[in-house]
Amino acid sequence: MNFRPTTLERAFALAKTGEYDGVNDLKIQLKAEGFAVQQVEGRTLIRQLRDLCIASRKDKPPEEQTPS
Repeated sequence: MNFRPTTLERAFALAKTGEYDGVNDLKIQLKAEGFAVQQVEGRTLIRQLRDLCIASRKDKPPEEQTPS
């Protein structure tokens, strides 16, 4: 049995990688992976994802960070 995460699970997983500058970048990747980006909405959710992207980029060593 194959397990496919929900759109929100995948959004949080992507945000934790430190590879995305913000929610717009996450949405582009989610859409490319076939997820419904319409589910990524709402002020609180957007703030959580944005803050997680920022925190994850800070935790990443500088040589692994992609230029913004």
